[in-house]
Amino acid sequence: MTSSVPESWDEDLVTAEKLIPIIGRLYRQNGVVLSIHGRSLINRSPIQLLKAHRYARHIDGGPLDVSKCAELVELLDQLELGPASIDVARLIAAATGDLEAFVRAELESIIGHSVDSSEENDVVLYGFGRIGRLVARILISQAGDHRGLNLRAVVVRKGSEDDLVKRASLLRRDSVHGPFDGTITIDHENDTIVANGIPIRIIYSDNPATIDYTSYGINNALIIDNTGRWRDEAGLSQHLQSKGAAKVLLTAPGKGQLPNIVYGINHHEITADQKIVTAASCTTNAITPVLKVLDDAFGISFGHVETVHSFTNDQNLIDNFHKGERRGRSAVLNMVITETGAASAVARVLPSFDGRLTGNSIRVPTPDVSMAILNLTLDKPVTKLELNQTLRHASLESGLRNQIDYIESPEVVSTDFVGSNRAGIVDGLATIGQGHHAVVYIWYDNENGYSHQVVRVAEATTGLKRPLFPAQQPTS
Repeated sequence: MTSSVPESWDEDLVTAEKLIPIIGRLYRQNGVVLSIHGRSLINRSPIQLLKAHRYARHIDGGPLDVSKCAELVELLDQLELGPASIDVARLIAAATGDLEAFVRAELESIIGHSVDSSEENDVVLYGFGRIGRLVARILISQAGDHRGLNLRAVVVRKGSEDDLVKRASLLRRDSVHGPFDGTITIDHENDTIVANGIPIRIIYSDNPATIDYTSYGINNALIIDNTGRWRDEAGLSQHLQSKGAAKVLLTAPGKGQLPNIVYGINHHEITADQKIVTAASCTTNAITPVLKVLDDAFGISFGHVETVHSFTNDQNLIDNFHKGERRGRSAVLNMVITETGAASAVARVLPSFDGRLTGNSIRVPTPDVSMAILNLTLDKPVTKLELNQTLRHASLESGLRNQIDYIESPEVVSTDFVGSNRAGIVDGLATIGQGHHAVVYIWYDNENGYSHQVVRVAEATTGLKRPLFPAQQPTS
């Protein structure tokens, strides 16, 4: 029987298989992260690589030629590059004349620069809940080049005698996001979880101010507080009293004068001397990039955001007492109207929105993936097509392409966005544009998408962001 598989597919698959060890070597030995229009090629299967090449058709009008990509990757492997993030599709598109001469000129600043493991920055997760464990997964997956954020420890209160086993199990298995991608073992003697070869010390404490991190070999650490227990400067400053702690990142909106950072919008405002920053909320991260794009393009005179949000851990499974209004009613049986601080939080990230945005929220019986509905009054009249073209362009070619995604499908539902690493995904088919009025629907994985934004803020806070090639375009 003759094969029905096209010969070109087999050839591309063989080429992709040959690419895998080169991509891995560039990452682990040189700290080079390769991508295709923002889709990382690290730790991908041959089929996933071909899928990434095909994705290029959305931007370039056709899939990226696998053999041409292989030619570029093999060239990069010969150049003794230093750490960088290189978009091979964009580099190929920008190339003129002789490929090697062009690439050498474009990457001149990192040729001959070796990886320096001393550039690693120790990270401690204070708390190990939904966001903490997802941030841990992300940091572990990015640890292969031994440069960047180095997860060293997790601080929790001891819950039982088999606490270590339970913490490891929660990292290994997740009802929403699936099994951990790799191996996990336990070192009982040293209270350590070893994930993909990375030892993560579990420190038991209920006081953030009295931990001696240096006794565990941890120094100059970024403490990522994902408990939400303290949200003002006084509370979070307790972390800085512990030996070995240098900075604090809160995975929630901060109170008072603490800077709320949405990566892609105002991360450039982080300064080296800031000790405490916050990553705002999942909803603020989802809507702020879209609001900026629309405000820049059409002007927003007023808006309302309604979030349809998955239930969270602070709600009750069944009806019981809760200090918050309505939140005492069963989260798995009811839609629950509640407040959201996202509207006011946007103004802390984009001050021009002060007084121009209101918000409300409905909690619904799903465990993950939420939706924000933006109802906007614009300065300029607009059509659905104009809105969608603007947002699609932002998702593909602007400096916000790692924050905004865009989709047009009549069949997608919330579970299709579990695992998204974008802050928000615009549903183009649901967009409404009529005169000066616009309605935009934004899906967001309020756990995983937000956790990726947290890691991006952590990189900006520690100054460990890799240089981008070709240079990233501005956000507007």
